[in-house]
Amino acid sequence: MNFEIRPDDLSHPATQNLVAAHVDEMRAGSVPEAVHAYDVEKLRDAAVTLWSAWQGDRLAGVGGLKHLDEDRGELKSFRTHADFLGRGVGRRILQHAIGEARTRGYRTLWLETGTEPGFAAARHLYASEGFEPCGVFGDYPDTPLSAFMTMRL
Repeated sequence: MNFEIRPDDLSHPATQNLVAAHVDEMRAGSVPEAVHAYDVEKLRDAAVTLWSAWQGDRLAGVGGLKHLDEDRGELKSFRTHADFLGRGVGRRILQHAIGEARTRGYRTLWLETGTEPGFAAARHLYASEGFEPCGVFGDYPDTPLSAFMTMRL
């Protein structure tokens, strides 16, 4: 399936709605201290680049890359719209973000995701693209509700 992946400034209502739904679902399924999903305002931070995948005028998914330092980036707020699940949207955005991280000269990529069964598909996707489990990083708390992964570029 063909998707156009492009930088997203979060001005489109479809992008805002998908990000809000993502954050709402994360808050509904976890205790507050385990929710690390970025809302629209946090995604507008200058350190974050967000991309959206579109099929025509339909939003298929989003994913972000946060600049941590000259050697490291962090994946943020990956979400596929329910209408596009299982069609490779997440993988395409992930591969795009990995390519951008390499272009920026990062040596490693990092991510935090959940440990609950509902996050199994995400953990599988990340592992299939080369991410490996690691210890806690950054300012994240060390909790059994978070899974941390990293990838050498």
